[in-house]
Amino acid sequence: MECMGALEKFLHDDPAPTPTLIKAALPHVQFETIHPFLDGNGRLGRLLIALLLCSEKALREPLLYLSLYFKTHRAKYYELLQKVRTEVDWESWIRFFLTGVKETGDQAAATATRVLQLFETDRQHIQAIGKPAGTALCVHHFIEKKPLTTVQAAARALDLTEPTIRSSFHHLAKLGIVREVSGRQRGQIFAYQSYVRILNEGTETNG
Repeated sequence: MECMGALEKFLHDDPAPTPTLIKAALPHVQFETIHPFLDGNGRLGRLLIALLLCSEKALREPLLYLSLYFKTHRAKYYELLQKVRTEVDWESWIRFFLTGVKETGDQAAATATRVLQLFETDRQHIQAIGKPAGTALCVHHFIEKKPLTTVQAAARALDLTEPTIRSSFHHLAKLGIVREVSGRQRGQIFAYQSYVRILNEGTETNG
């Protein structure tokens, strides 16, 4: 546990403060090397990056995950981890890590832009349906935060009756904004399908 103690001191700027992104890059390797738990070290090591960036106020929420970048470049990732251990080659690891931060950040920004454009386009379509638009817009605002939901959940959250919510989902479905995905008659689940599709893009790699 002495190694974990030294890692904790580093995270608390002992013996000296470290630039934020470098501070996020180094502990990941150390945590992976110490391997303190029987299972889950990889997941915790990757989560440590996002949590540290939040702790350092670089992010307001832990939204920058490098898991896909590491998976996409798996061979290089393991090679550089090993080179740190055997050759103390921190510079190559840091370059790789910073490239990952930039690529992941660029992808996240592009995704956020597409999502906002989708929301605005769908709002315009809803506004065009006339009288039912008021409640349908409320439901649309709700599914921006809960893209997979039920009539019952939306009714509770919006303090509206289930028939009113069901009618709004019917209008949203006719516009192609939501789709029922459970196939059930009761407890149906509606998906904000285009939004979910955007969020799922690139979450898996070939092989």
